[in-house]
Amino acid sequence: MNHQSSRPLVAIKTLPHFNDLELPSYETPQSAGADLRVALPQDEPITLKPGERVLLPTGLAIALPAGFEAQIRPRSGLALKNGITVLNSPGTIDADYRGELKILLINHGAEVFEIARGMRVAQMVIAPIVQVDWMASVDLPESTRGAGGYGSTGV
Repeated sequence: MNHQSSRPLVAIKTLPHFNDLELPSYETPQSAGADLRVALPQDEPITLKPGERVLLPTGLAIALPAGFEAQIRPRSGLALKNGITVLNSPGTIDADYRGELKILLINHGAEVFEIARGMRVAQMVIAPIVQVDWMASVDLPESTRGAGGYGSTGV
């Protein structure tokens, strides 16, 4: 996809084990998330048993612009068909992190799941963030909802 000037630029570095994999890509013109691929050795797939979790390498490092984060999210098809999801979803990559992007997957399915080099297992959404200044207060302003918590607004 061609770069459009209104889109933020993100520097991306490939690590040696990335080798010939594809960079993150948007599968459709309006996709929010870019698919991430696993950078496992070619001849060393991982078998993820039901209930197990694994931290997977991507072979990528990024430098986000200040004011942005990268969110690592599940791919809906893997979640629906196999029960495979990102455990700390969404995982947050801060703008000042320069290490390798890794994906924490868990198998919530009933069957073992094989993960091989180049498999698209998660998606990355780049989103703006806002930091706030905290102000200690004895009382909070009233609202219509008040302190109503879980389930208080109905089904």
